[in-house]
Amino acid sequence: MNLATIIDPHPEDTVAVISRGESTTYGALRDQVGRLRGGLLGLGLDPGDRVGIVAANNWYFVVSYLAVLGAGAVAVPINPMSPAPEVERELASIGARVVIAGPTARTTLSRLDRATLPALETIVTSEGSDIPGSVPLDDLLAAQPAPIVDRGPDDLAVLIFTSGTAGSPKAAMLTHGNLLKNLEQCQAHPGRSQGPDDVVFGVLPLFHIFGLNVVLGLSFVAGATVLLVERFDPQSAMESIVNHGVTVVSGAPTMWGALAALPGTRPGDLATVRLATSGAAKLDPQVQRAIADRFGVGVVEGYGLTEASPVVTSGTGLAAPEGSIGVPLPGLQVRLVDADGQDSLVGDAGELWVKGPNVFAGYWNDPVATAGALTPDGWLRTGDVAVVDDDGFLFLVDRVKDLIIVSGFNVYPAEVEEVIASHPAVAQVAVIGVAHPHLGEAVKAYVVVEAGTSVEEDDIIHHCEAHLARYKCPQKVMFVVQIPHSATGKVLRKELRAGSPG
Repeated sequence: MNLATIIDPHPEDTVAVISRGESTTYGALRDQVGRLRGGLLGLGLDPGDRVGIVAANNWYFVVSYLAVLGAGAVAVPINPMSPAPEVERELASIGARVVIAGPTARTTLSRLDRATLPALETIVTSEGSDIPGSVPLDDLLAAQPAPIVDRGPDDLAVLIFTSGTAGSPKAAMLTHGNLLKNLEQCQAHPGRSQGPDDVVFGVLPLFHIFGLNVVLGLSFVAGATVLLVERFDPQSAMESIVNHGVTVVSGAPTMWGALAALPGTRPGDLATVRLATSGAAKLDPQVQRAIADRFGVGVVEGYGLTEASPVVTSGTGLAAPEGSIGVPLPGLQVRLVDADGQDSLVGDAGELWVKGPNVFAGYWNDPVATAGALTPDGWLRTGDVAVVDDDGFLFLVDRVKDLIIVSGFNVYPAEVEEVIASHPAVAQVAVIGVAHPHLGEAVKAYVVVEAGTSVEEDDIIHHCEAHLARYKCPQKVMFVVQIPHSATGKVLRKELRAGSPG
């Protein structure tokens, strides 16, 4: 087996990828991937060698990813917008022998300090480059096609750096079996499957597992067409969806919020969309309702994480209540575990634990972190708190690591954020815990004010006091221009903590 074979069964003339205005059929893609695979093997790559891929959402990423997997090597997608020192750290931590650079990453890679990368032998560039040791991609594409290297289900396929919202980023080890099983689980879930007639909107970053396996991998399993978008802009996104007849749109809440607020749209602009999903962070119910009211499209929430390849639950094909992340995918076991290690009762919060063939193999060269994430019998501790209702639908409450403990009482930031966000003058909000000499911790809120409005700190605090127990209310409110988010829309609380004096 090999994950790269997912493009093999589909008709020669079916369009696989639309990138930068050009269409590539499955037949052409198989030929290109086979040649690049031969070129990579000609560099002396051995099975298990790590290859960094630093490219945006475009053809360069796709052909590189499939060729690396097919050569038996391990693909390591890296954010092409990262500064050179961050790229250096990630490449050094996994001992990459080869790096493939897309057009937007050549400048970054030219600034790498090669002395920090003793394992790095070759940089492959999309165009001519004066980077020492670089090889033009076109030279490798001129090689003779090579057969796919067979791999086992437990062989490593991808290393994905976690978003680092709860500490330093770590490289999660995902096997060929992990990724393929999650694709099969998605296809088996009610209302979740895709087919060859689908056109999939590919705006989620491919260096993130959501974009890599849910958008790209699922499209290729289904024989669908994926429209790759390198940079999100709500106006051009809407135009692309209309012009290409997009049928499947997956995105982070920030994307759906931007589309919901886009002026000048028409009710039929999303008429071709049959499946709309949101993940990576909690979707505001107001945004969900706005999309439904304006376009007649129901955005369905799901839940996943890098360590689960990534999808764990989905609400597609079900009458999921508002705010629910749905039910587990077929073939997955889920538990909600309380602070004493016991299963939580229906309606009580507990940490979400996951078990199944899509659960990762651990963190690269980090047995301590691996032991913290995986129990001896294979359960993945997600660090997310959830509740389940009488009908089996799951609802996220918050992150375990983001808990604020005020005078011994647990405060979930999401609960406070929801109340603050209901204030008409608040555009965005994030809540963290800060040290307090008497309470242990206190609640601190960061607020972005709606344009054209004004609000005072006491107004926010009084608003909270009207809706929350006093210990849950913020002791301090900071007004800011923006709140830091990851590439997929998650609030980067660690950046807020780093900049907070208490």
